[in-house]
Amino acid sequence: MKKIILPLLLFICISTATFAQDKYDPQLAEELGADEYGMKKYIVAFLYRGNKVAEYSEEERAKFQEGHMANIGRLAQEGKMVLAGPFFGNEELRGLFFFDVESIEEAEALTNTDPAIQAGILKMDLKEWYGSATLGMLMEMHEKVAKVIM
Repeated sequence: MKKIILPLLLFICISTATFAQDKYDPQLAEELGADEYGMKKYIVAFLYRGNKVAEYSEEERAKFQEGHMANIGRLAQEGKMVLAGPFFGNEELRGLFFFDVESIEEAEALTNTDPAIQAGILKMDLKEWYGSATLGMLMEMHEKVAKVIM
């Protein structure tokens, strides 16, 4: 049995590696900044409820939300933000931003342009994250399935 399993596993590994290489696009990998695994570093902003939420009326918070959404749109158009979204519910952790930037400092500067961050309605915690370099292609695909773009 061992004589059959080892060659079979070796064949599967070689076949899988060969199959993956048939699909490899070196030009796309370079455009996206992918490493040899098709991955790259991103900066993720974990957005939490800020300490100053109660200082604003519902109407004021709605205006900050409009500015927040406009800022997300601007950063996405600039190619700096590749993914953003809120969490369901009304918990302390409110949402995520995924930045395609080189450093935490650059992501912090971008996050600080958000009116909700500036007002203390949201606060952030930034972390480096390693993920698929194709994450940057998500917005292009999203536009193909969204009837309304925010």
